[in-house]
This record gives sequence, C-alpha cells and structure tokens, in this order.
Amino acid sequence: MDKILRYLKFMLSTLAGTAVDCAVMWLLAEKLFTENEMAQLFIAPSVSFECAVFTNYVLAYFFVWKDRVKDRSLRNFFLRFFPYNVSCIAAFLIKMIPFVLIRHFAGLNVVVCNLLALAVSGLFNFIMNEWVIFRKKS
Repeated sequence: MDKILRYLKFMLSTLAGTAVDCAVMWLLAEKLFTENEMAQLFIAPSVSFECAVFTNYVLAYFFVWKDRVKDRSLRNFFLRFFPYNVSCIAAFLIKMIPFVLIRHFAGLNVVVCNLLALAVSGLFNFIMNEWVIFRKKS
C-alpha cells in the first residue's frame, strides 16, 4: 500500500513538472523559436526539461520521499540533486526518441509530442527515484 501511495504522490508531483515543462516548451517553441525547427526540437525541450527537473526534485525531496530524507540540509539537498538530475537526463534521452519520432512522422504540435514522450519516460523516472535516489536505507 505504501508503494501505491508513493506512486500516486509521484504522479501528482509529476503533473506539476509536466505543467512547467509544457509551459516553458510552449513559450520557447511557439514564441521564441518560431522559425527555427532545430531549436524547437532540441533547445526548447532541453531547457523546458531542466526547469521541470528542478520542480520535480523539490517536490520529490519535500513531498514524495520526505520520509527517506533524514538529513535535511542545504548540502544534502544539493548532494541528492546531482544523481537525481543524472537520472532525469537518462529519462530525458529516453523521452527524446519518441518525441523526435512523433514530431517527424505525425507532425503534431511540439507540446503534444512532449506529453506523449513524457508518458514513455515517466515509469523509468519513478523506478530511479524509488530504488536509487531516495532508496530506503536498511
């Protein structure tokens, strides 16, 4: 039951990150890089992703896995952020494959492509958080 509740908290926090990701993606792709498809395909999702990573990390640290963080210090916060960001970069690379393929073959809006690709990488992200970043200490 604990894992189900944690997964539901993770999904809620992921929605916040997804909102940040999509808002930044929209702003960059639709307002800033309107005439540059390469920037829409690579710069916009990279920047929007890092904004979402920080949002998700704050929620993971203080909400989802708060019971597994015993030492609440600024040092601990940033020590955990590095491996969290590395695991998210792996999830980002996993996300980019369907993102580019969907955009190329279906020609959908970048925000729609981003949402579909995030669905693919979300499970990987939860597993990394549960078993690596915020693993239960015995």
